[in-house]
Amino acid sequence: MSITLDLSRVSNAPAMKAPVNLSGLTRGGLRQALIDANVCPPEKAKMRASQVWGWIHHYGVTEFSAMSNVAKDMQAKLAEHFTLARPEIVERQVSKDGTRKWLIRTAPGIEIETVYIPDVGRAGALCVSSQVGCTLNCTFCHTGTQKLVRNLTAAEIVAQVQVARDDLDEWPSPKEDRRLSNIVFMGMGEPLYNLDNVADAIDIISDNEGIALSRRRITVSTSGVVPQLDALGTRTAAMLAISLHATNDALRDVLVPLNKKYNLEQLMAGIRAYPGLSNARRVTFEYVMLKGVNDSPEEARALLKLIKGIPAKINLIPFNPWPGVEYECSDWKTIERFAAILNKAGYASPIRTPRGRDILAACGQLKSESEKVRASTLRKAEQAAAGAEAA
Repeated sequence: MSITLDLSRVSNAPAMKAPVNLSGLTRGGLRQALIDANVCPPEKAKMRASQVWGWIHHYGVTEFSAMSNVAKDMQAKLAEHFTLARPEIVERQVSKDGTRKWLIRTAPGIEIETVYIPDVGRAGALCVSSQVGCTLNCTFCHTGTQKLVRNLTAAEIVAQVQVARDDLDEWPSPKEDRRLSNIVFMGMGEPLYNLDNVADAIDIISDNEGIALSRRRITVSTSGVVPQLDALGTRTAAMLAISLHATNDALRDVLVPLNKKYNLEQLMAGIRAYPGLSNARRVTFEYVMLKGVNDSPEEARALLKLIKGIPAKINLIPFNPWPGVEYECSDWKTIERFAAILNKAGYASPIRTPRGRDILAACGQLKSESEKVRASTLRKAEQAAAGAEAA
């Protein structure tokens, strides 16, 4: 049974039912939706769904009228019941190093950040979000300071890929020379607390007749929701990344508070049992380098002991500071010394080049600025109202 947080906001007012965005439906879901809406008879649903699927996920169309091999009457029925609309892009920023960041509004009050990083993976990686905000409160992570609003739907996850491909001009889906070659679930939120929607999104993104990204180029990063690790591997066959950052429970309890629920012993046991784990499908351990906290040679040797026998690589991440944080980034020589100890033991341990720092798009920096804007606007309105009453 999946652990999926139910964070729907309850309202007593009757709500208008929004049209279903077909972009977030799996093949089976799309086929059933066409039947339920009487768009086509059951015996033709598989074929019609395949046609519609190709237009959505291979060609990237946003209007049913663009589906040239679909009859006009069916186009009209599709438009009556469904939508293909992209979410609103509130802000688009481009870093001096080519990193792109989008602030995307998928619904009123629902905003997420998505980042494209060039020259990562085979060509470029898209860092997608799985939740609005986060519950984990990792003390070094800017995203963790934003309260969790709700899980993202599969359509909202897939929409992040669509927005990036629109901007990169990658429709129809290229077979070669992709600019977006990898997907990493390393944005806002904990993916394993939204596994149902994450799994559906991966099914959609990896389908060979659509966006067609190999599951081996899709990585899901978790802070260690141990009970969901087996389900993640079984349902998605995605590559696994672990947000580790410490080699003992005392320190990890502080840096990654989820460790108090699932400690390192439990986490390592879950990783060793991850479906498909092998030298060809190594787990990636993410380790942020914090000055004087977790960056000593002793910690490097403790890390080797902790992961002994696990097919793995270790990404060393220079800490990306953000306003108000108490941590500092380790000195470069300290990071290199740490990496050398891991390399000598036979582990690949690349030092991640900080990207997009000038637009707050680097690792651990994603956070919607809109909540600050809304709070500021509210305060000004309250102050103005108070002033008017006083007058």
